[in-house]
Amino acid sequence: MAEYRITLPLTDADVEKLRAGDSVLLSGEMLTGRDAAHKRLIALLDEGRELPVEIRGQTIYYVGPAPASPGHAVGSAGPTTSYRMDAYTPRLIEMGLKGMIGKGMRNEQVRRAMQQYGAVYFGAVGGAAALIAKSIRESRVLAYPDLGTEAIHLFRVEDFPVIVLMDAHGGNLYEQGPREFGEE
Repeated sequence: MAEYRITLPLTDADVEKLRAGDSVLLSGEMLTGRDAAHKRLIALLDEGRELPVEIRGQTIYYVGPAPASPGHAVGSAGPTTSYRMDAYTPRLIEMGLKGMIGKGMRNEQVRRAMQQYGAVYFGAVGGAAALIAKSIRESRVLAYPDLGTEAIHLFRVEDFPVIVLMDAHGGNLYEQGPREFGEE
Protein backbone atom coordinates (compact mmCIF):
# COMPACT_ATOMS: atom_id res chain seq x y z
CA MET A 1 0.00 0.00 0.00
CA ALA A 2 1.36 3.35 -1.08
CA GLU A 3 0.98 6.88 0.17
CA TYR A 4 0.23 9.78 -2.18
CA ARG A 5 -0.33 13.51 -2.16
CA ILE A 6 -2.70 14.43 -5.00
CA THR A 7 -3.86 17.79 -6.22
CA LEU A 8 -7.48 17.84 -7.36
CA PRO A 9 -9.04 17.56 -9.86
CA LEU A 10 -8.12 13.90 -10.32
CA THR A 11 -6.55 12.98 -13.62
CA ASP A 12 -6.80 9.68 -15.46
CA ALA A 13 -3.17 9.06 -14.43
CA ASP A 14 -4.06 9.61 -10.75
CA VAL A 15 -6.96 7.17 -10.95
CA GLU A 16 -4.80 4.62 -12.81
CA LYS A 17 -2.05 4.54 -10.16
CA LEU A 18 -4.30 4.29 -7.10
CA ARG A 19 -4.98 0.92 -5.51
CA ALA A 20 -7.32 -0.17 -2.73
CA GLY A 21 -5.58 0.42 0.59
CA ASP A 22 -3.49 3.39 -0.54
CA SER A 23 -3.41 6.42 1.78
CA VAL A 24 -3.94 9.76 0.06
CA LEU A 25 -3.82 13.41 1.07
CA LEU A 26 -6.02 15.43 -1.29
CA SER A 27 -5.56 19.16 -1.90
CA GLY A 28 -7.51 21.39 -4.25
CA GLU A 29 -11.22 21.71 -4.94
CA MET A 30 -13.98 19.11 -4.56
CA LEU A 31 -17.75 19.13 -4.65
CA THR A 32 -20.07 17.96 -1.91
CA GLY A 33 -23.41 16.30 -2.38
CA ARG A 34 -25.76 13.87 -0.74
CA ASP A 35 -28.79 11.93 -1.96
CA ALA A 36 -31.20 14.88 -2.33
CA ALA A 37 -28.72 16.79 -4.51
CA HIS A 38 -27.88 13.65 -6.51
CA LYS A 39 -31.57 13.01 -7.14
CA ARG A 40 -31.94 16.54 -8.53
CA LEU A 41 -28.88 16.16 -10.77
CA ILE A 42 -30.22 12.94 -12.29
CA ALA A 43 -33.68 14.50 -12.75
CA LEU A 44 -32.07 17.31 -14.76
CA LEU A 45 -30.22 14.78 -16.91
CA ASP A 46 -33.45 12.82 -17.45
CA GLU A 47 -35.07 16.06 -18.65
CA GLY A 48 -32.16 16.71 -21.03
CA ARG A 49 -31.15 19.82 -19.11
CA GLU A 50 -27.71 21.09 -18.15
CA LEU A 51 -26.31 20.45 -14.68
CA PRO A 52 -25.62 23.41 -12.35
CA VAL A 53 -22.06 22.11 -11.76
CA GLU A 54 -19.40 20.54 -13.95
CA ILE A 55 -19.08 16.84 -13.14
CA ARG A 56 -16.25 15.88 -15.52
CA GLY A 57 -13.04 15.29 -13.57
CA GLN A 58 -14.64 16.09 -10.23
CA THR A 59 -14.54 14.39 -6.86
CA ILE A 60 -17.71 14.46 -4.77
CA TYR A 61 -17.57 14.22 -0.98
CA TYR A 62 -20.74 12.74 0.45
CA VAL A 63 -21.21 15.14 3.36
CA GLY A 64 -23.66 17.58 4.87
CA PRO A 65 -21.30 19.82 6.82
CA ALA A 66 -22.40 21.36 10.08
CA PRO A 67 -22.49 25.17 10.19
CA ALA A 68 -19.10 26.79 10.67
CA SER A 69 -17.97 28.27 13.94
CA PRO A 70 -16.09 31.59 13.80
CA GLY A 71 -12.75 31.27 12.04
CA HIS A 72 -13.57 27.97 10.32
CA ALA A 73 -14.79 27.12 6.81
CA VAL A 74 -17.22 24.44 8.07
CA GLY A 75 -18.24 22.74 11.25
CA SER A 76 -18.07 18.99 11.70
CA ALA A 77 -17.82 17.35 8.25
CA GLY A 78 -17.93 13.58 8.51
CA PRO A 79 -18.76 11.28 5.60
CA THR A 80 -22.27 10.07 4.80
CA THR A 81 -22.96 6.41 4.08
CA SER A 82 -22.37 6.11 0.36
CA TYR A 83 -24.93 3.48 -0.64
CA ARG A 84 -27.55 6.25 -0.51
CA MET A 85 -26.01 7.64 -3.72
CA ASP A 86 -25.60 4.29 -5.50
CA ALA A 87 -28.73 4.66 -7.66
CA TYR A 88 -27.35 7.92 -9.13
CA THR A 89 -23.60 7.35 -9.19
CA PRO A 90 -23.07 5.18 -12.30
CA ARG A 91 -24.58 7.86 -14.51
CA LEU A 92 -22.35 10.56 -13.01
CA ILE A 93 -19.28 8.34 -13.45
CA GLU A 94 -20.25 7.84 -17.09
CA MET A 95 -20.34 11.64 -17.41
CA GLY A 96 -16.75 11.88 -16.12
CA LEU A 97 -16.94 11.87 -12.31
CA LYS A 98 -13.50 10.65 -11.20
CA GLY A 99 -13.74 10.36 -7.43
CA MET A 100 -16.17 9.87 -4.56
CA ILE A 101 -15.54 10.16 -0.84
CA GLY A 102 -17.76 8.51 1.74
CA LYS A 103 -18.02 5.44 3.90
CA GLY A 104 -19.38 1.94 3.43
CA MET A 105 -19.75 -0.50 0.56
CA ARG A 106 -20.89 0.38 -2.96
CA ASN A 107 -23.16 -1.75 -5.11
CA GLU A 108 -22.11 -3.78 -8.14
CA GLN A 109 -23.36 -1.18 -10.67
CA VAL A 110 -21.11 1.50 -9.10
CA ARG A 111 -18.15 -0.89 -9.07
CA ARG A 112 -18.64 -1.77 -12.75
CA ALA A 113 -18.95 1.91 -13.73
CA MET A 114 -15.74 2.71 -11.83
CA GLN A 115 -13.88 0.04 -13.79
CA GLN A 116 -15.43 0.90 -17.14
CA TYR A 117 -14.93 4.67 -16.96
CA GLY A 118 -12.01 5.00 -14.54
CA ALA A 119 -13.05 6.30 -11.13
CA VAL A 120 -11.99 5.78 -7.53
CA TYR A 121 -13.89 5.57 -4.25
CA PHE A 122 -12.16 7.01 -1.20
CA GLY A 123 -13.07 6.50 2.42
CA ALA A 124 -13.00 9.27 4.96
CA VAL A 125 -12.91 8.22 8.58
CA GLY A 126 -16.31 8.33 10.23
CA GLY A 127 -16.06 9.63 13.79
CA ALA A 128 -13.23 12.00 12.85
CA ALA A 129 -15.50 14.73 11.49
CA ALA A 130 -13.95 17.57 13.50
CA LEU A 131 -10.45 16.49 12.44
CA ILE A 132 -11.49 16.24 8.79
CA ALA A 133 -13.02 19.73 8.95
CA LYS A 134 -9.58 21.17 9.77
CA SER A 135 -8.38 20.32 6.26
CA ILE A 136 -11.30 22.21 4.65
CA ARG A 137 -10.03 25.73 4.02
CA GLU A 138 -13.02 27.22 2.19
CA SER A 139 -16.64 26.34 1.50
CA ARG A 140 -19.22 27.98 -0.70
CA VAL A 141 -22.59 26.89 -2.02
CA LEU A 142 -22.71 26.20 -5.77
CA ALA A 143 -26.22 24.77 -6.20
CA TYR A 144 -29.44 23.97 -4.36
CA PRO A 145 -29.12 26.38 -1.41
CA ASP A 146 -32.64 25.37 -0.34
CA LEU A 147 -31.16 22.04 0.78
CA GLY A 148 -29.21 23.79 3.54
CA THR A 149 -26.15 21.82 4.58
CA GLU A 150 -27.00 19.25 1.90
CA ALA A 151 -26.62 21.82 -0.89
CA ILE A 152 -23.83 21.25 -3.38
CA HIS A 153 -20.79 23.04 -1.99
CA LEU A 154 -17.34 23.66 -3.38
CA PHE A 155 -14.71 22.79 -0.79
CA ARG A 156 -11.13 23.95 -1.09
CA VAL A 157 -9.11 21.41 0.89
CA GLU A 158 -5.52 20.98 1.97
CA ASP A 159 -4.16 17.56 2.93
CA PHE A 160 -7.63 16.03 3.24
CA PRO A 161 -6.95 12.45 4.50
CA VAL A 162 -8.58 9.53 2.68
CA ILE A 163 -7.98 5.86 1.98
CA VAL A 164 -8.70 4.21 -1.36
CA LEU A 165 -11.56 1.82 -0.61
CA MET A 166 -12.27 0.75 -4.20
CA ASP A 167 -10.10 1.37 -7.22
CA ALA A 168 -10.65 1.46 -10.97
CA HIS A 169 -9.06 -1.99 -11.34
CA GLY A 170 -11.59 -3.86 -9.22
CA GLY A 171 -9.62 -3.65 -5.98
CA ASN A 172 -11.88 -3.50 -2.95
CA LEU A 173 -10.49 -2.93 0.54
CA TYR A 174 -13.70 -4.33 2.05
CA GLU A 175 -12.86 -7.68 0.42
CA GLN A 176 -9.05 -7.52 0.59
CA GLY A 177 -8.80 -6.58 4.26
CA PRO A 178 -10.55 -9.65 5.68
CA ARG A 179 -8.60 -11.91 3.27
CA GLU A 180 -5.25 -10.42 4.24
CA PHE A 181 -5.96 -10.69 7.94
CA GLY A 182 -7.49 -14.17 7.78
CA GLU A 183 -10.93 -13.08 8.91
CA GLU A 184 -12.99 -14.75 6.19
